[in-house]
Amino acid sequence: MKLEKAIQSTKFRSEVQKAGLNILYTAWWLKTVMSREMKEFGLTHEQYNVLRILKGKYPEQMCVKDIACRMIEKNSNVPRIIDRLELKKLVKRATSAIDKRETVITLTQSGIAILNATTAVVDKLMDSMLSINEKDAAELNHLLEKVRTTED
Repeated sequence: MKLEKAIQSTKFRSEVQKAGLNILYTAWWLKTVMSREMKEFGLTHEQYNVLRILKGKYPEQMCVKDIACRMIEKNSNVPRIIDRLELKKLVKRATSAIDKRETVITLTQSGIAILNATTAVVDKLMDSMLSINEKDAAELNHLLEKVRTTED
């Protein structure tokens, strides 16, 4: 869908402003569709993100701070997300053997199972929603990274 139709406006200060709005709208659109799919599994997209981060280090444990640094949404309340995942028995919390003040998190077998199921759904969803080829995707990735050159 064209941005103009989606937001019912054709007035933009510049193509650069339109591109910024297009990025925001597209991110919202992807997040909304993904959230709907995650809801079927009783997960939020932030919980899914934490599970994926943990899977990347599995079977190693990760501290909360390291998980937070890798989150897509940096303002996420990671301890609260982990609390909810722990209640669902998808992660396990323990005291670090190296630093007793530090809490470490690891995936449980249930966490791995739900992550495998949700990842299959998300992969299929992304394949159907993102109707661009590999060359265009590489160019888009390059342009988005160029947009973020001023990122802290």
